[in-house]
Amino acid sequence: MSKMETKRKKKKKKKKKKKKKKKKKKKKKRKKTKKRKEEEEEEEEEEEEGWEKKKEKKKEKKKKKKKNEEEKKKKKKNEEEEKKKKKKKKKRHIEHLVDRENERRKKYSKNDKK
Repeated sequence: MSKMETKRKKKKKKKKKKKKKKKKKKKKKRKKTKKRKEEEEEEEEEEEEGWEKKKEKKKEKKKKKKKNEEEKKKKKKNEEEEKKKKKKKKKRHIEHLVDRENERRKKYSKNDKK
């Protein structure tokens, strides 16, 4: 082989090596960008999940609050009904006593007349 041919071969080899290196670099870069993109997507998903969880918590809080308010209303209503019942009972009792007293008076008034 002549000197020129060997030089040419060496140059070709060098070029091939350079190309290989470039390819490797590009591949590495692609891998890194892909990895970074995946990480960013994961972070976005986590943020979305966080927002969703917060929304759910808010909804649950609202439901609890509503439930508590309804229970308070029911309790208040029941208490009012109980008060009314007691009042009625008391009124009835008083009426009964008054009736008895009236009857007694009538009885005595009749006796007095005789």
